[in-house]
Amino acid sequence: MNVHDSEKIAGIFSELGYQQAAGFKESDVIVLNTCSVRAKAEQKFSSELGRLKLVKAYKPELRIAVAGCIAQQMGKSLFKRFPYVDFVFGPNNIDSLEQWIIDRQQNPNIRTQTTVIKENTDYHSKLLPVKRAGRIRAWVSIMYGCDNFCAYCVVPSTRGRERSRPSQDIFNEVKSLPEQGFKEVTLLGQNVNSYGKNVYNNIDFPDLLKKIHDINGIERIRFVTSHPRDLSEKLISAMKDLPKICGHMHLPLQSGSDSILSVMNRGYTYSEYKEKIEMLRNVIKEISVTSDIIVGFPGETDDDFKCTVEAISELKFDGIFSFKYSRRPQTRALELPDHIDEIIKSRRLAEILDLQVSITFNINKALEGAILEILVEGVSSNDNSKLTGRTTTNKIVNFSGDENDIGRLMKIRILRAQQHSLFGEKVE
Repeated sequence: MNVHDSEKIAGIFSELGYQQAAGFKESDVIVLNTCSVRAKAEQKFSSELGRLKLVKAYKPELRIAVAGCIAQQMGKSLFKRFPYVDFVFGPNNIDSLEQWIIDRQQNPNIRTQTTVIKENTDYHSKLLPVKRAGRIRAWVSIMYGCDNFCAYCVVPSTRGRERSRPSQDIFNEVKSLPEQGFKEVTLLGQNVNSYGKNVYNNIDFPDLLKKIHDINGIERIRFVTSHPRDLSEKLISAMKDLPKICGHMHLPLQSGSDSILSVMNRGYTYSEYKEKIEMLRNVIKEISVTSDIIVGFPGETDDDFKCTVEAISELKFDGIFSFKYSRRPQTRALELPDHIDEIIKSRRLAEILDLQVSITFNINKALEGAILEILVEGVSSNDNSKLTGRTTTNKIVNFSGDENDIGRLMKIRILRAQQHSLFGEKVE
């Protein structure tokens, strides 16, 4: 979602005649779009902003803006810590960037510190310009904010309560993508499964998928993120019946322990989560499932952690994103007792990552010899002599091809499995 927010920021600059600079020293304006989901992201932001202090000392006319969730949390206090920052605006105030740029153009020699951190309840219905990063895969927001209030999560306080975009606005945005060359769209939201609340025409997420599925030129449809509690049979049926919807579901588990899930305020038990996974796999035979796991949540005992290890072993995810619990401001978890020692958290994280490495490789190994369809995205980031694409199940496949293959759906025979990707050859 932050990536797509950055595309909107870039779109506003582009509409006003700005171009991306080659580097910091060539820039007139630098925007840091921040994330505060984990402490590590905030630490990286502070380090980057520290480096920009030196750039601004060299170039005083440079203007520095801070956007995103850290901006939302810190507000005007950010100026006290970083007095060389000029503009602070939250994730629901991206539309305010245009006026700030115009003011700067009209008064280039006047430096003021401006903050726009406000509720902006109609942000979800505003149409902002977007300068998309690629030309094959596009991201489209369908909703903003979250109503779940998980104990560890800052999103309700930084992005606000849940608001769904009007379905016709989403449809029109996706409909414009094929003429720009895009073949795949990913629908974004903190919990896409609950799309449709307070939407006037009473359309839910499966209905929205059906509407988008009818758009000519869009070959593939993906979505993130889904909350297990709201995963419905209607959505699973839509995924089965609509061939453009990719066979991949990212469904965060977070913990295999019912007691930890309860304290996290996740709204389901492990057995309920497992039932959803089994339903998915029974209806859509080739689906891949990935998940999020948090280790070291306050109060997590050895037995609780063992439940998570057993869950990963039992469910055999295609991949996981796993993190050590991180203390975040404005979250209920801060007030919980029995915070876990960092050494213990690191050991637990290493254990489940090692376990998942083996599971993922075995799943990939079973694909050797198979012929899979991929959407070719471009040159491989690891080997510029190869092209790369993804299967409908979100497996990365590298192969030898030529420039004309980019943007095509192609059949690839898998020759070799690797830990995080597959290698194959074109099937003529």
